[in-house]
Amino acid sequence: MTDDVTVAPAVAADAGEILTVQRAAYLVEAQRYRDVFLPPLTETLDEVRAALAGPVVVLAARHGARLVGSVRASVDGDTAHVGRLSVAPDQQGRGIGGRLLAAIEAACADRVARFALFTGARSAENLGLYARRGYRVVAHRSDENGNRLAVLEKVTPARSGA
Repeated sequence: MTDDVTVAPAVAADAGEILTVQRAAYLVEAQRYRDVFLPPLTETLDEVRAALAGPVVVLAARHGARLVGSVRASVDGDTAHVGRLSVAPDQQGRGIGGRLLAAIEAACADRVARFALFTGARSAENLGLYARRGYRVVAHRSDENGNRLAVLEKVTPARSGA
């Protein structure tokens, strides 16, 4: 499945590929919500470059030389806010999203007590992935465009006594 995929920190030169994969991956969400203005679709190349240059942890998944996915996390206090989990559409269903999620958790685990993220409340595949990885829905809210979001959290194993 994902044995031929590697996950490592992204570098500045990855910005264009990250944006391309992100936009391709989020088109499904745009269709589901009939909203082409989802933030991952309107993010600019300069904004991706800024994320790569700043304190945000950005990881990239590669199949050979091809970038096939990415994820980000920013640490705020005892919480890592995970976002922009993206996998190229032709690579979805191969476990890459789960690998990226596990890798971002490992990269931040020693600094946080919990992980937080959100996804569309009607995004069954995403909700299923997060539930399998130990996340639970803690709230619902609307985004700036009025789309209903599910807010999820996961307590780190070291903090939960596991």
